[in-house]
Amino acid sequence: MRRNESSIVVIQFGSKKFNIKQHIVHIIFKKISTTFTTMRVVITAATVGEWMPSFLDIDTLYTSESQRLKIIFHQGGVGLLANAVSLTRLAFEEKPDLIIQVGLAGCFDSLLGLGKVVAVREEILGDMGAHEDGKWKDIFDLKLEKAGYPPFERRRLPNHCIEKFNLLKLQEVTGITVNQITTNEERIQQLIKKYDPAIESMEGAALHFVGREMNIPFLQIRAVSNYIGERDKEKWKMKEAINNLNQTILKYVDKLYKVA
Repeated sequence: MRRNESSIVVIQFGSKKFNIKQHIVHIIFKKISTTFTTMRVVITAATVGEWMPSFLDIDTLYTSESQRLKIIFHQGGVGLLANAVSLTRLAFEEKPDLIIQVGLAGCFDSLLGLGKVVAVREEILGDMGAHEDGKWKDIFDLKLEKAGYPPFERRRLPNHCIEKFNLLKLQEVTGITVNQITTNEERIQQLIKKYDPAIESMEGAALHFVGREMNIPFLQIRAVSNYIGERDKEKWKMKEAINNLNQTILKYVDKLYKVA
């Protein structure tokens, strides 16, 4: 059986021409495209100020030149609702291979020094529920949600990717997400007794929920800026936390590039 001329592809390298069967060309280019698949990584925060130092200092190799790794910076918005919607839209539009949420956090644990950078092992919804008879009851206590119904596991939103993506071996902690920053001492003790969290944010659970629901690997990195309940901002370490956070971001991207 004679092959049609269209089944032969002519490839020229310099002055030399090569006749190659079309199906062989398809195999070659499929192999090349697989070999050079770009890992798309989104660095997201509630506000641009939390990642801006990294954005200004990052090597352009990671943002535009590399065929192995593509870093995109993203602002997710403040609070659980805005962040969840923004991350969902991001997942559909950018189709990332990894989402890294970065930001500041309040801290319940006095053993964690201000400025400390940590990775969040699991997230908890901290103020979705009701106060009844002097007790705090969350949506699981109220039977509004099942403790093990996806994406939850035992009332929590764990990150099963953390072992793979905690490349810098940051200390891993439990985070709690709230819509209202915790300031009342009674409420602080209530949350500690019920959930034993190390840090608090307003967006962490959005990342864990969306990542788990959409099967997208994720990592949450936070720097401790203040202790929960301390409202004297002169005692906060905002500048130090931002600086440490962004140094960690840059180190992490360097490390990720080497293993991508």
